Formats: sequence, structure tokens, C-alpha cells
Amino acid sequence: MLVFFDLPVVTAKEKKDAAKFRKFLLKDGYNMVQWSVYSRICNGMDAVAMHKQRLKQNLPLKGSVRALVLTEKQYESMEIMLGTKTFDDTPESIELMDVF
Repeated sequence: MLVFFDLPVVTAKEKKDAAKFRKFLLKDGYNMVQWSVYSRICNGMDAVAMHKQRLKQNLPLKGSVRALVLTEKQYESMEIMLGTKTFDDTPESIELMDVF
């Protein structure tokens, strides 16, 4: 599952809310793909539904948050056009996630 977000960070409260949301994502097992794009492996649609519900419970008050569910094969077909692969982009990271 991919989570995309665009959160306002003008006021101190908005900055705090954005940081809190990012910390939630990391604590809930998401990996940062890019600054406001996070991914998480879910084993089945029941896990997807559970994590969508957890997202809804932790949404900030303002901004835009979107979730996209992809199959593992669709995610693997992502092409990195500029930059380098991180460990989270390698097949080894997916295999390690399956072990745990």
C-alpha cells in the first residue's frame, strides 16, 4: 500500500501535526519512498482494510492524504528514473519482510 500526502506546515501546530503523522507511519511499519510517499507491505486485503482504518484514525486535521493499493508485482514494476535504489527498493528487503 502506498500513502501519499501533502500537509500544510506553515504554523507551529501544522508542523507538529505533520511530524506526528510521519512518526505514526514509521511506527506502523511504513517505509519512506520519497519525502511524502510511504509504502507498506500488507499480507492480504484484511491487512489492507486494517491499515486503512489505522490511517483514518491518525489523519491530521488539514491537508491531503491518499492511499493506493498495489500488488507486489505492480510495485516491483516501478521504474526509478532519477536517483538510486535504496535497500527498501530491493528484492532482499521484501524477502526480509516476508520472514517477519
